[in-house]
Amino acid sequence: MSDAALHLFTIDAGSAQPPFRQLHDAVVRAVSDGALAPGAKLPTVRGLATHLGVAANTVASAYRALEESGVIEGRGRAGTFVSLGDDPIEAAARGIALAAVAQLAEIGVVGERAEALLTDAVRRAAAG
Repeated sequence: MSDAALHLFTIDAGSAQPPFRQLHDAVVRAVSDGALAPGAKLPTVRGLATHLGVAANTVASAYRALEESGVIEGRGRAGTFVSLGDDPIEAAARGIALAAVAQLAEIGVVGERAEALLTDAVRRAAAG
């Protein structure tokens, strides 16, 4: 699957978004859309870097961020795969939400107040 997955990823050199973010978002989109199913093998860092014409560190950084958020998992020499589980995007989103709640608690905002702020933020983002 890793070679077949290469066509899912492109970098727009003229974009305001850095290549790291473009790749990160492309992987998330491919998992969300079902183009990459749980357990699917991703291209190697070097292979994808060559395909995209970017530095291997760019791909490695994107993979690292995706792994930290639970979207993908590294399995040593076997490669990098879309996380197994019901929905890796849901798991990543849950992790982000939990981190936001923890940050709010650090500044003393908890319970219903934290919930109201998060709900407001979601509504504002949806409204544009």
